[in-house]
Amino acid sequence: MYRLKKVFYVFVCISFIWLQPKGAAAQDVPEITADAAILVEASTGRVLYEKAADDMHYPASMTKMMTCILGLERDTPGALIGVSPEAADTESSALRLQSGDAMRFSELLQGMMLVSDNAAAVAAAEYMGGDVTSFAVMMNQKAAELGMEHSHFVNPNGLPDAEHYSTARDMAKLACYAWRNSEFRHIVGVKKQRIYWQYPQGHWTDAENTNELLGSYAGMNGIKTGYTNAAGGCFAASAARDGTDLIAVVMAAEDENGRFSDAAALLDYGFTRVRSAELIARQNAVKTVWVHSGRNYKVKVRPEQDVYVPLFDGEELKHYTVRYAVPRFMRAPVQAGDKVGSLIICYDGREVERVDMLADMSIGKGFSLMSFLVGLYDGIYGAVFAG
Repeated sequence: MYRLKKVFYVFVCISFIWLQPKGAAAQDVPEITADAAILVEASTGRVLYEKAADDMHYPASMTKMMTCILGLERDTPGALIGVSPEAADTESSALRLQSGDAMRFSELLQGMMLVSDNAAAVAAAEYMGGDVTSFAVMMNQKAAELGMEHSHFVNPNGLPDAEHYSTARDMAKLACYAWRNSEFRHIVGVKKQRIYWQYPQGHWTDAENTNELLGSYAGMNGIKTGYTNAAGGCFAASAARDGTDLIAVVMAAEDENGRFSDAAALLDYGFTRVRSAELIARQNAVKTVWVHSGRNYKVKVRPEQDVYVPLFDGEELKHYTVRYAVPRFMRAPVQAGDKVGSLIICYDGREVERVDMLADMSIGKGFSLMSFLVGLYDGIYGAVFAG
């Protein structure tokens, strides 16, 4: 199930920036200082604004979005990570990591993202790839999966290198992909957190997020800043208002402050153009799945909540349709809340998002006559349709 979910998310990120906006008056478009920028609706990736979005620039510490999501997908938060001499020697360690320090992988990633620690990124890369060069191969493989056609990585932190580059569009693809990971959203949405070492024992520091819009811009909830003299001001910013989620990326802004004002202007512009509308109520999106080898023989599955979609510039809901990828049969046990398939949202026939369908009751393993008959039918049905 995890592999199928991962393949789907990769498909979404490869194809998500596909529809250009219409109907906005020219005078409504914000003026920004950044050389390159893009604004997208986060769930579908539809583009609201772009400026030189395919021009290549240094991504600076926005690179750490890739390092973080690869770390989260490794799913070893409790692993103990030691800081090597090479990692400790990395330029600019806001956490002041020293050779021989050790911390849990989850703490390392949190510190890396909050204060943009370059040494932490190298320590994470060495843990995941063995060394920075091998980890860069992993980064580029992931970038290819996400359709980041104009990006190339050589390090995990974004320090300047002629062979380390990306575009606003590619960074938006990465941001949208990472944003679908709930732990990633939690990490980048924290304003301040205490980071603990395992060695030296008892050592800790309070890390404050470099995203200055957290707590000051309405709806701001992430994602990652970046700045070097070579890159200029960079920022991937996410915000949510009234059920609408937007992601803005700016690259090569005039200065560190310009990246924040540019992102805020883009998000303000986006929220005037997008509204959220109910596509289907939860009670109307119910499917039955037949269960065998259980104490009951069927379970209802439905979304956790009503399903909403974004509408641009007064467009009509009729562009959206739903279909279901839900199995006809499953085997007990089933736990209430288990994912059992997906509701697929399409825009003009093209898939843009999937919503989990969840079991509304638990069914333990056991025997009932109807469940036994379901099992027989499933065996016959499966054999016939398997060819």
